[in-house]
Amino acid sequence: MENNRFRQRQKGKWEKKRQSAHAVRRVSLADSGEVCYTQKRKTTITRRVITVGTKERNLFMTKKVEIETSARHIHLTQADVETLFGKGYQLTVRKNLSQPGQYACNEKLTVVGQKKEIAGVSVLGPCRKATQVEVSLTDARTIGVAAPIRESGDLAGSGSCRLVGPAGEVTLKEGVIAAKRHIHMPPADARELGIENGQIVSVKAASDERSLIFGDVVVRVSEAYVLTMHIDTDESSAAGCTPGMMGEILV
Repeated sequence: MENNRFRQRQKGKWEKKRQSAHAVRRVSLADSGEVCYTQKRKTTITRRVITVGTKERNLFMTKKVEIETSARHIHLTQADVETLFGKGYQLTVRKNLSQPGQYACNEKLTVVGQKKEIAGVSVLGPCRKATQVEVSLTDARTIGVAAPIRESGDLAGSGSCRLVGPAGEVTLKEGVIAAKRHIHMPPADARELGIENGQIVSVKAASDERSLIFGDVVVRVSEAYVLTMHIDTDESSAAGCTPGMMGEILV
């Protein structure tokens, strides 16, 4: 009887030692893994975790986002629309874009720089409070305009150019930019990832032979947005992007 009690006590001590050693091994190895789950709206979030004992700690979270290439385009005020296309003129819709209420127009303009010009540049609607021309850095060098990398609407001290339409011309003292790469994100997705409006993240773009990670990606959060990332044609070519390509937001 006494021997049985002794063996049971020893067995209990050995089990505690084994569990303790196992826990130490888990900490020292920093066992990692990925936990994936899918929301009702069919978006997937991945948590990369380390396991310490019985607790999981997040290293970072990721989420898939469609990467869209935004080619050179122009946003106009209604006053500039009428100068370029005629008094009382209204922009006409060619196709709707991914963001609700935004559309590409049938109307096109010529953008004139100090060295050259680019004809047939698309106008996007609806009209805005300030006229804005978005080009790639390659475009800017080609036609001879300054195009600082800015968020949309941040136009103070930006580049100048001339816009030529069928009914007139507009000279912009400022308004030419290369758009900062960005993500349109609804609040629900921002909450899942713990992201705030204006936060900078990275996005991994995995293509067949030109995979890369985009840094300095600003996140814009609004109820009006659909989750989409926008990059210009230079950035798209660098990553070998194709229509419908998905990127991975790294937080």
